[in-house]
Amino acid sequence: MNRKIRVLVVDDSAFVRRAIMRMFEESPEIEVIGVAANGESAVALAKSLRPDVITLDVQMPVLDGLSALELIMNECPAPVIMFSSLTGKGGEKTLKALEIGAVDFIDKSSAGGAMDIGALARELTGKIKVAACVDLEKLHGSAHRREAAPPSPGKARSAGTDVVVIGTSTGGPPALQRVLSGLQPPPCPILIVQHMPPGFTTSLAARLDRSSTLTVREASDGETVRAGNVYVAPAGWHMRLRRKDGALQVWLDPESGGHLHCPSVDALFESAAEVCGSRSLGVVLTGMGKDGAAGARAIKKVGGRVVVESEETAIVYGMPKAVAEAVCVDAAVPLYQVADTIAGMVQGTARAKR
Repeated sequence: MNRKIRVLVVDDSAFVRRAIMRMFEESPEIEVIGVAANGESAVALAKSLRPDVITLDVQMPVLDGLSALELIMNECPAPVIMFSSLTGKGGEKTLKALEIGAVDFIDKSSAGGAMDIGALARELTGKIKVAACVDLEKLHGSAHRREAAPPSPGKARSAGTDVVVIGTSTGGPPALQRVLSGLQPPPCPILIVQHMPPGFTTSLAARLDRSSTLTVREASDGETVRAGNVYVAPAGWHMRLRRKDGALQVWLDPESGGHLHCPSVDALFESAAEVCGSRSLGVVLTGMGKDGAAGARAIKKVGGRVVVESEETAIVYGMPKAVAEAVCVDAAVPLYQVADTIAGMVQGTARAKR
């Protein structure tokens, strides 16, 4: 994008509005073109200003953030970054916002105290740049609503699978909901890494559990993973696998190990390759960056299989692209075919529910 990214800032806190405006006063890439203190004003300004990106608070007077987001997505679509908090039902509301169509969110739990303006500015700048490049058609999910088709016979081979490991980041929560709701309980466990700040993964696991026939929960250190169950890595911990008395167990590791993200997709995939070898199936969905590429190489090196979401539906094609460039993937499919592809690879004749 040659011109500056035009941003509309919506927050009921005058402090937060001023802070964000100051962040970009001298930015060569981003400019704040308007501010609003409530959802009603936000919708009106979104219609008149047509911003490239909107930052939107969740809790506001007159019209709350979720209601404003629904109106914006229906009447004047734009990439939206939610300013969310874990207070009250903040985590659940954040996930609802992502389901409605928000691209991403930022945790503003510290806004009432000593907000780290520098850290917030770096995070917000990065997410605004990503949001500005999002394809609105993908954001609306039109490609996601197409009827699923079974994977081709060449890719639906059953080589025996001990574990399915899934990694995702930006755009991940609704993508995970789509995939898990399309799966019958498989004859192996599923482990998931979703890049999120601490606290939000608990709400994510609960929401995924409610929206599918699978049992989904946030993983606990040392628990034995069981077939048909889904385990979400808690934010702030790397989730790895180990064997004890022949059983697969979760190992939650706080050490960075040189990984940029915690939890890291690479850390999970590499442990799956080490513990399960060729009986590992790695899946990488939408997300920014390269997390998962090194892990995919580890899985392929031991004879395991790797699937990526294709550019057709990925909200952010960073992670899937990095994996597809790093290894010869076994399948690159749109989101609406991921569940069928997993089922086919795990047990050949299995068909996902529609």
